[in-house]
Amino acid sequence: MERSAIIRANGGPDVIEWIDVDLPPPGAGEVRVRHTAVGLNFIDTYHRRGIYPVELPSGLGLEAAGVIEAVGEAVRDWKVGDRVCTFGPQRGAYSTARNIEAACLFLVPDDISDEVAAAGILKGCTTEFLVERCAKVQPKWNVLVHAAAGGVGLMLVQWLKHVGARVIGTVSNDEKAALAREAGADHVILYGNEREDVAKQVRELTEGRGVEVVFDGIGMATWETSLDSTRRRGLIVNYGNADAPVGGVNLGILAQKGSLYNTRPTLFDYYHHAAERAAGSEYVFDMFRQGIIKVNIGQRYALEDAVQAHSDLEARRTTGSTVLLV
Repeated sequence: MERSAIIRANGGPDVIEWIDVDLPPPGAGEVRVRHTAVGLNFIDTYHRRGIYPVELPSGLGLEAAGVIEAVGEAVRDWKVGDRVCTFGPQRGAYSTARNIEAACLFLVPDDISDEVAAAGILKGCTTEFLVERCAKVQPKWNVLVHAAAGGVGLMLVQWLKHVGARVIGTVSNDEKAALAREAGADHVILYGNEREDVAKQVRELTEGRGVEVVFDGIGMATWETSLDSTRRRGLIVNYGNADAPVGGVNLGILAQKGSLYNTRPTLFDYYHHAAERAAGSEYVFDMFRQGIIKVNIGQRYALEDAVQAHSDLEARRTTGSTVLLV
């Protein structure tokens, strides 16, 4: 009998419940994966809260690593014993084992640990597409990264420095500021209640011009700061809603602030085709392997402590990546 988390209603972390599951054999095109480590991501909280609506009841979690235990019909590229990981789009990673479509899997290289794969594949691929294919960041650009000590934030800082950008990060406290600097941030700003202070400092650091790109995973709370920090014809990339989604925006504000560009990209539109998925994941694992991108696992929880993990993540008590261990 396996254990799996489900939600029957949207709400706070306490809507997560654990049930016993008797898994059937994997169907055609599926494999059964026994999980060893599960990645915690903000998107899990969006599904739980209903920010990204899902049909209820629903499983939770997109990111996990483990070992294939059984293979269904018509699966040719995978075998029992293969070490694999996934970042979705199928939910249900909060489980001891599950049946999953083989097309959703990536092979974990021998020199990459299960914890690193589970903590890093989603955030790493997110970082890759944001920097390389969405914003197409160039050397010497000024770039602002909100929540620079978070899981994606730390990877963004490292990747941006690798491509030669000048990175300004925002964080909420001194401990997180130290992490952002360690990752390579050139300047770190502690944000408080006065959002204007951040934009003012960004302008001072860029001789009044503003940054070419803002990476904003927070949402509504930082929207105005992002607008005021971006240079003429610059780009704001809203890739998450850690606070709340940006809504009710008059597009004329983009003209008023300097003919700005704004995009709200999703990972699965950039990892849509098999060739994109293969090339992107290989690039990410190579960045891990070379140590260019370090996967900072700031905290580990037992799998069934997911309620506490969600509470800590939303209260900003976490740093770097978080894994749930099976």
